[in-house]
Amino acid sequence: MKKIFLILLFLNFSFGLESLKVGASPTPHALILKHIEKDLEKEGFKLEIYEFTDGVQPNMSTDNNSLDANFFQHEPYLLEFNKNKGTKLVSVAKIHIEPMGVYSTKFKEFVPNHKAVISIPNNPTNEARALQILESSGLIKLKNHELATTLDIVENRLNIKFVEIKDAQLVRSLSDVDFSVINGNFALQAGLIPTKDALYLESKFSPYANILVVKEGNENSTKTKALIKALQSQKVKNFMNENFQGALIPAF
Repeated sequence: MKKIFLILLFLNFSFGLESLKVGASPTPHALILKHIEKDLEKEGFKLEIYEFTDGVQPNMSTDNNSLDANFFQHEPYLLEFNKNKGTKLVSVAKIHIEPMGVYSTKFKEFVPNHKAVISIPNNPTNEARALQILESSGLIKLKNHELATTLDIVENRLNIKFVEIKDAQLVRSLSDVDFSVINGNFALQAGLIPTKDALYLESKFSPYANILVVKEGNENSTKTKALIKALQSQKVKNFMNENFQGALIPAF
């Protein structure tokens, strides 16, 4: 009898929760969201996670209010998406960085020699990101940062040679260059731990932090505030640090 009472009590509690719909990529975003389901229940919300493997549907669904929020992208991508699609989406919180870092099989410190060879990603967004990391290290200076290419380098005192390679091939070509700038997910797949193996790592204040996104006008809703509170918690920070081997760096 007591067991039946508890089940009924749970069902009544569940039915009383307000739906909170969030779109996310399966890994790591949906995993992080699943980790805060109970926290959101305490705030009066039933979290419904919708997984997407593309970067268009979750934004369009958030813009038309089919979703309350989404969690899968960084701000440079969001701004470009708004510009191209006419959507009115805004970032409300930085959650984590999937860090890009500098790696080498030849050197133990990131102190390039004259005319060193450094490989960087050849796709527009990640090439710009890699060059910005190298600029933050003091190695080069850029005249333009938005979708920067090697043509935007205005200072290269060591005459560094840059080789553009597909993201997925950067790790494989490490032995062919002095240093390589590699995204966190590819580094992890190769058995590298960014926080331990990278010689120079992207700052947690990077504009490429993965963000929580809502439609403009919903920034201060109770749903948004509850999501921010749960995602920017010590519990989530611990979850990232304990489960992703340095492939995720909390950005809050």
